[in-house]
Amino acid sequence: MQLEKLFQMQKALDTHIEDKHGLQDEDLFDRKVLALLVEIGELANETRSFKFWSVKPSSAKEVILEEFVDGVHFILSLGIECGYDREQLDLNDRQSSLDVTEQFLFVYDRIIIFQKSKSLDDYIKLFTSYLGLASLLGFTYEEIEKAYFHKNEVNYLRQQNNY
Repeated sequence: MQLEKLFQMQKALDTHIEDKHGLQDEDLFDRKVLALLVEIGELANETRSFKFWSVKPSSAKEVILEEFVDGVHFILSLGIECGYDREQLDLNDRQSSLDVTEQFLFVYDRIIIFQKSKSLDDYIKLFTSYLGLASLLGFTYEEIEKAYFHKNEVNYLRQQNNY
């Protein structure tokens, strides 16, 4: 995965948003953590992996991928907040022995642990666990990158249209 490029794109988007909304001097870390938790909830809702009471199928793969990429935006943004966009991150170990529901819960745990520690090690564990979820959902790095690039453009357009 082209992490350096993704971090650069995210940093530019974050700066644009902060400038537009006068947030340069605000501590946005906890709001970004909450936004990430919400986005992962939206992703879980689209997969319907936890809805044992329903026979309705999950959303289309493209919808699920777009929701997944929303989470990538906030994970990158949190890394930037902590200065980890300049680190060499080893995110290769993304296999999971958990099922999708268990992996969602694991990702939630990793977010809360990272929120409290803000450590590089916990950031890597968070990012890796999220990529493990991607693997369980059947997404490749190439699909994630392509969807990220597209959603990044959408996010700029939304800002131009006073989203």
